[in-house]
This record gives sequence, structure tokens and C-alpha cells, in this order.
Amino acid sequence: MPTRRTVTGRSREPRARFAEELRILRAERGQSLRQLGERLGWDWSLFGKMEKGETVGGPEVVQALDQYYGTPGLLLALWELAISDQTQFKERYRRYMALEAEATSLWHFAVSVLPGLLQTPGYARELLAAGGIKEPELTQQVEARMGRRELLEGDTAPDFRTILSEAVLRTPMRHAGEWRQQLEYLAEASDRSNVAVHVLPQSAGLHGLMGADVWYLLLPQGRTVAYTENGYRGELIEESGPVVRLQKTYDAVRDLALSPVESRKFILRMLEEVTCDPST
Repeated sequence: MPTRRTVTGRSREPRARFAEELRILRAERGQSLRQLGERLGWDWSLFGKMEKGETVGGPEVVQALDQYYGTPGLLLALWELAISDQTQFKERYRRYMALEAEATSLWHFAVSVLPGLLQTPGYARELLAAGGIKEPELTQQVEARMGRRELLEGDTAPDFRTILSEAVLRTPMRHAGEWRQQLEYLAEASDRSNVAVHVLPQSAGLHGLMGADVWYLLLPQGRTVAYTENGYRGELIEESGPVVRLQKTYDAVRDLALSPVESRKFILRMLEEVTCDPST
């Protein structure tokens, strides 16, 4: 049996490393993809896509592979590295993503769509597909976005506050069932101790953040940076003057929004409307 290479910082990018390990392990067993699929009860084509790096699969299939190959935790660890790999994101996001990972608090305003940190897989897929992303990149981007949600989980998760324009919640998905799942996830997230969700009602009128989504990151050294984003580009703002002006605008918009308690009630009312819709 060939000696497996040690997983070190000198390995290739995480997604390729994960795919390579899967190929090595199957080759050591001398099995075809079809045989592997029959043994584990999954469609063999999924394993083919995983070995090509077109998808990394889900945690259930990775855990099954770990058990089957006798590599307890190895594949799951590689999978976690692959799904959180920042190189999956476009170049313009990389600097922001590095800072986001360090942030102790995050503030956000959504003008038209839910923030990625609060999206379900179905919402992310429909949104990215509407933007023209196709397979296999589509599945990769969805998986990468779902990996980002882990930022808000655990004892060391940063505080996160988002203001959602009412238009965000008035723009449903094509499938009512998936839209219900998204609203349920949003309601669940809004109940976490480190997450505050505000809804900005349409009756608030015009305000200073009409043009783009905005993120604010409080970094460990006490510095705050901002990131503005529309459907075509993003801009990281690190100069203190512009950041302070944007923060003042954000505070003014938050004063117009519903409280977290009232916002959660608003979300639950939206959920009831979808659930009771006879067309569903």
C-alpha cells in the first residue's frame, strides 16, 4: 500500500487536496466509482464529482467515507478546510474575507437580498443562478457560502447586527417551500444571543443607505472598516473619515428600523402568510 502524503501547510489548495485524497483512497481499494457507490448507497456520480473537485459533498457523505476507508476524522478535516477556503471567492472579496474572520463585531445593511451569513442553501443557489453563475461553479459557490455561516456559531462567534430593508422580505423565492425554510432559518437566527435583526419598513421612506449593501467590521485592535457592495462590484473602505461618515449614516437608518423584538414578529408574520398561501 503506498504511503499517504502528510497533510501539511505545503499541500496544494484545500479543494484540490481533498479531491486528491479521495482518489488515492479509492485507488488503494482498487474500486471503481460504481462499486464505491453501491457499497455506500450514494449515486456513484457524486463521488466522481468530488474526486474531480467539482463539489465537496456534504458532511454526511464525508463521514461515511471516513468510516469506510478507516480514516476517522481525516476526510472530514480536509472537507472543512476545502469548504472554508477563501480562494473559492472572487479576488475582490479576499481582503474583506480575511478581515471578516478577525472581526469581533459585524454590522450590516441589506438593500435587496439577505446577507450570505443568514442564507439557506436554496436561497443562495437561486440568487447565484439568477446572477448567471452555472455549474459546477454554482455548487462550489453555494457550498462556500454555507461554510461562511459557521462564523456566527460557537462560543467565540462575533456579534452580528443586520438591518434588512422590508423589500428583502417582500421578494420571495420561486418555490414557496424553500422560501418558508429561509424565513424559518432567519427567525431562528434572530433568536440567537449574538445576532440582532432589524427590519426597516418601507414607510421609513428615503434614507442614506439606499444604493448598496454595507458591512462594518470592528477589528480586534479597535479599528473599524467598511465594505460596500452592489450587484457588480465591492469596495473595501479603510480610511477613518469615510468609515465614520458611513457609521453615522448606519446609526441614522437603525433609528428608523424596528427593534429586534418587533422585527422578529414581522418575520414570523411573513412566515404565516407564506404558510397560509393556498397556492402552496
